[in-house]
Amino acid sequence: MTYYYKLGELPKKRHTQYRQPDGSLYHEEVMGIHGFAGIQSILYHLRPPTQIRRAEIKMKVDIPYEEVGPLRPRHLCSMEIPERGDAVEGRIPLMGNSDVVLSVARPVKAMDYWYKFAHGDDVIFIHEGTGLLESQYGGLRYGPGDYLVIPTGVIWRLIPDDDVSQRMLVVEAFGHVVPPKRYLNHYGQFLEHAPYCERDIRPPEDLVTFDAVGEYEVRVKARQQITRFIYDHHPLDVIGWDGHLWPFAFNIADFEPITGRLHQPPPVHQTFDGPGFVLCSFVPRLFDYHPLAIPAPYNHSNVDSDEVLYYVEGQFMSRKGINRASITVHPNGIPHGPHPGTYEGSIGQKATEELAVMVDTFRPLRLTTFARNIEDEHYPYSWLPENHG
Repeated sequence: MTYYYKLGELPKKRHTQYRQPDGSLYHEEVMGIHGFAGIQSILYHLRPPTQIRRAEIKMKVDIPYEEVGPLRPRHLCSMEIPERGDAVEGRIPLMGNSDVVLSVARPVKAMDYWYKFAHGDDVIFIHEGTGLLESQYGGLRYGPGDYLVIPTGVIWRLIPDDDVSQRMLVVEAFGHVVPPKRYLNHYGQFLEHAPYCERDIRPPEDLVTFDAVGEYEVRVKARQQITRFIYDHHPLDVIGWDGHLWPFAFNIADFEPITGRLHQPPPVHQTFDGPGFVLCSFVPRLFDYHPLAIPAPYNHSNVDSDEVLYYVEGQFMSRKGINRASITVHPNGIPHGPHPGTYEGSIGQKATEELAVMVDTFRPLRLTTFARNIEDEHYPYSWLPENHG
């Protein structure tokens, strides 16, 4: 994140002797990005975080992409995907490229291991459900509408609340996910025109130090496989930490929409910047207020990007036949825009209650065979006149 935070007990100076009650040293760990020229945090462990009892390959990671077919708009109906597994094992990858993989999940159980993605950050958008994100940085409660941003290197697991249905969109980035630079001054502080600020960011709330021995499993996803590490002590044995690198939650309801007299372009909805993609939030807002304004978006061509929209709640005013958890994919190379009747029908409307998450990628996305199984075959032709035979 862009600002300093700390939890637990810390020595006065970094990289100095810091001793436990029995006289032994606490074990300092510096976690940083960009070759330690970027943001970082320093954690203090009861035991060395390097003590691995054994390591083995858990599984290979092979995403089953479909054969390339005709270029066309796509509509995926993810509402009825099955409930299964935990927040990692239960993921169903729907599309991806060399920068990002987008998945959906409906976990039914807590993770009984800890996990990290070694090549980038995870963003988990919570559509439904409540629970706890647990990491060596502490506990962080989550609920509907939360973006959970988990930097690479963080060891974490999700513990859903009992008997609470869970549904989530997962954005797995091959790099780092950060606030857009145009929202920040050169000190890293959010500017006045930014649609959210530090007050809206929720860091870990409660640091619990686990002093326990036994067999504890940590899974690391890297190099097209998941490696299973067994430690003989609890991995969350941190007694204190400070710095700028930590997992956080941001709720989509805290995104303040930017509106104008005429229709505003998609960048006003940008929430985060990722490697080769942007992540945007469409939230309830007032429509354009020029007397001749047309609130529905104009036809547009994604010349440099593929557009993915995940529909959360409400009626999206420019689309027909879209439901909760629908996902539309509009590839670059062909224009897209409002469905027949919605352009004219938006005139005079004052506001919208729509809620959606958008991911625009700057490299073409490939859909998986899982996506193909939940595709609406009629969607590419839904712009034809309704009386078309």
